Amino acid sequence: MTITQDDELQGLQEIGRVVANTLQEMARALEPGITTQELDEIGRAALERAGAVSAPQSTYGFPGATCISVGDEIAHGIPGPRRIKAGELVNIDVSASKNGYVADTGASFGVGALPARLDRLRRDGRRATQIGIAQVAAGRPLAGIGQAIGRFAEKRGYTLIRNLASHGVGRALHEEPGEIPTWPTRGDRRRIGKGLVFTIEPFLSQGGHYASEGRDGWTLYAEPRAACVQFEHTVVATQKGALIVTLPG
Repeated sequence: MTITQDDELQGLQEIGRVVANTLQEMARALEPGITTQELDEIGRAALERAGAVSAPQSTYGFPGATCISVGDEIAHGIPGPRRIKAGELVNIDVSASKNGYVADTGASFGVGALPARLDRLRRDGRRATQIGIAQVAAGRPLAGIGQAIGRFAEKRGYTLIRNLASHGVGRALHEEPGEIPTWPTRGDRRRIGKGLVFTIEPFLSQGGHYASEGRDGWTLYAEPRAACVQFEHTVVATQKGALIVTLPG
């Protein structure tokens, strides 16, 4: 989607706030012993109160309102009876639609005190997303996002999952540009158009390079197996930089 009118931006910002608020409500409920199903129900109720519809559920038939990935799961985890334990990494991904607009956000959280190496990964994962967002402005190269994140990852001793990319969003959960690498690439001459709506969501890992699908047909794991975090925002490209629409309010 490319924003061309104020009412489009207002619609996108509205659903952006909804998914951000839902993510924050779920994060506040995170505690040892809660099941991923119970956490998902909190997210589902928050979306319903706001008049929004789960995008993965309505678009792809995902068996949950939100994606909740625990431990060595890195994305698309199915909510269920699993009880979250202290010291685990939990990624929550919330995307939803309202009045024809779609926004997508996510973050990785520690339940209680994390081991030092995982806490460092989580903090650096958030920083990697901020670095990617800083590369966004109308007219700048799309490939600059992955180049900047890649430099940061290499300097800090991490790898990036190279088959889970950022993507266009706004009117649908996934739209053009269909794949925006958050890792270094060559030969991509695309430029960021003014008003373009897309996500920034690097998957920063302690050794994983690719995502592979588990037996349930949804849940993704790093290959080789390694800890991984993801932080995600939906942004709009302006002349001055990125306008983040997935902020709570």
